[in-house]
Amino acid sequence: QVQLVESGGGLVQAGGSLRLSCAASGRTFSIRAMGWFRQAPGKEREFVAAITWSSGITYYADSVKGRFTISREKANNTVYLQMNSPKPEDTADYYCAVKKSSSRLATLEYDYWGQGTQVTVSS
Repeated sequence: QVQLVESGGGLVQAGGSLRLSCAASGRTFSIRAMGWFRQAPGKEREFVAAITWSSGITYYADSVKGRFTISREKANNTVYLQMNSPKPEDTADYYCAVKKSSSRLATLEYDYWGQGTQVTVSS
């Protein structure tokens, strides 16, 4: 099992910045990729960004490309999501997840999920 704890959510003004963190513990040797997802009220959970654990290759949803940056700190088993110039439509609960393979990273097919952290972007 891998346990995930997200932090860093809160209220941010549009055009500001916010950084989310996700710390993994447990069987972290099984991590091959980590991702960020979000779910707005009344909407389905959607992919935001992902990063492969060994090589650091990144993937982004078109809606956040150029504004959000995913990164990882392998020594601390932590992944980050730097949110720059957020928009009100970025308001959602944000979840990090772990995948035991490095394929199909833009899908919901992840093995472990965190509890989520709420992000509210005010206009």
